Amino acid sequence: MIAMLMFVIVLALLLVGIPVAFVFGTVAIAFAFFVPHLGFDVFSVLPFRIYGIMSNTTLMAVPLFIAMGLVLEKSQMAERLLVSMSALFRGVRGGLAVSVVLVGAMLAASTGIVSASVVMMSVIALPLMIKAGYDKGLASGTVAASGTLGQIIPPSIILIILGDVMSVSVGELFMGAVLPGLVLVGLYVAYILIRSYFDPDVAPIPKDIQMVSLKEIVFSIVPPLLLMVSVLGSIFAGIASPTESAAFGVIGALLLALFNRSFSFEMLRYASLETVKLSGMIFMILIGATAFSLVFNELGGSDLILEFFSEDIGDVWIFIAVAMLSIFILGFFIDFIEISFIIVPILVPVMNAFGIDPIWFAVLIALNLQASFLTPPFGLSLFFLKGAAGESIKTMQIYKGIIPFILLQLLGLGLVIMFPDLVFAFL
Repeated sequence: MIAMLMFVIVLALLLVGIPVAFVFGTVAIAFAFFVPHLGFDVFSVLPFRIYGIMSNTTLMAVPLFIAMGLVLEKSQMAERLLVSMSALFRGVRGGLAVSVVLVGAMLAASTGIVSASVVMMSVIALPLMIKAGYDKGLASGTVAASGTLGQIIPPSIILIILGDVMSVSVGELFMGAVLPGLVLVGLYVAYILIRSYFDPDVAPIPKDIQMVSLKEIVFSIVPPLLLMVSVLGSIFAGIASPTESAAFGVIGALLLALFNRSFSFEMLRYASLETVKLSGMIFMILIGATAFSLVFNELGGSDLILEFFSEDIGDVWIFIAVAMLSIFILGFFIDFIEISFIIVPILVPVMNAFGIDPIWFAVLIALNLQASFLTPPFGLSLFFLKGAAGESIKTMQIYKGIIPFILLQLLGLGLVIMFPDLVFAFL
């Protein structure tokens, strides 16, 4: 029960807002010091664990994909894509919102960084939709939901982290997440078209969408598609590992910036500094989580949870339901990285005991964590959207608009639970 107390204290400190890495490390040190039979000897293997993290070739893909996304963020790719897609769907009611979803999916497959996608779409797409007369709730919900597709559509940073935490192939995780991600895109598009059909006032057909030549459409859509296909295709075909493909992706993003005439050394400096900041934050959290897991496991926390689910309950579907509900509720309050490093390692032994396929379970977690980005009041995508939109849209309009997309997210999660073949289609 001391292990459970440790877990509760960590969650409480996170909810207060104390930085994650410091919470993990401090609580681990405090319990190692005050629990009589532990002592600091429990940390004797910590240096070897940290060295293993730093030399982990899978985790090397994280800073590379972050760098790739940040370069693409500044390459004006999103603007070109949105203009071209809007021109293609200009005669369709709700077509502008559909364009935003499709551009969001392409950005997700090109960058994998949720914050960058949501901010880009908020700055570029939201004003266009409001100017065209779209309902502000539908506009904000579409932007937030489509910008968050980077959580599930490869190359997703969360899939790389889950692959390492759950000891499964990141390449197989990427392949397993493709079809569920496309199902989610399809649900978003279907909802927009159906709602626009039955309530035309929420999504009028814009009258001032500029005409774009076929040449402009091709040159704005094909280069990011080529980058996406080359990065993910090399992984799926087994030609390159995720880390090697990520390095290739960085080079491709730089070439794309040159192609769009948006490359500058200031952009390169920005991408480099932000990559170091974001990567440093993730790895500091990982090191703190490693210290936490050492003490937590030494206190018998993992054994207690394993015994509870496998012996006291003994039903695999109850375990899946409790796990998904816990992650969904925690997603209201704490970040996906914290959930990945606190909750997932506790669930893995139970998952193995029940014989649950780790790829399928990881995709379920990724879908669930994506919902955590959208859930009020603490969904990060909503903060990014409100920060970028400023006073042009009210917080309650954002909350109202995002609820249907959260329900669609849960529907997508339910479909993957009911039809596991959606995950195994490309494996």
